[in-house]
Amino acid sequence: MRAEEVMTTDVVVVRPDAMVREAARKMHDLNIGVLPVCDGRRLVGIITDRDIVVGVVSGDPEHILYVLASDIMSEDLVTATEHETIEAALKKMEEHGVRRLPIVDADGALVGILALDDILQFFTAQQSELVALVVREQRHERQYRL
Repeated sequence: MRAEEVMTTDVVVVRPDAMVREAARKMHDLNIGVLPVCDGRRLVGIITDRDIVVGVVSGDPEHILYVLASDIMSEDLVTATEHETIEAALKKMEEHGVRRLPIVDADGALVGILALDDILQFFTAQQSELVALVVREQRHERQYRL
């Protein structure tokens, strides 16, 4: 299975020249903890809610009025390509201690975000289908044994 089959595809982004308060407002309004920073379609960084709190608010909260996304974004990105398997993506997430993994195409354009929560929901649904299949098979077998 490929990462793109599980990932969230409608991704809200900010531009590098966006004010951090705009990023914080988007995170608040959408109840999300991460925003990719894109220059056009190309992913150039990531901002997390923690970046805003630790990098800006905890030092000088009034400074947030002047800080740009590019000032606090992480540029050393861990990404996966849209054709990588879930297993490969999970390995990257584990190795780098991240819960969200930007998915990019061959040109480095952002195509989605793969979140650990998405993966857990997907595998839970798969397990439920397997359990239902076993239960149906057991009922079928009992019905024909009588």
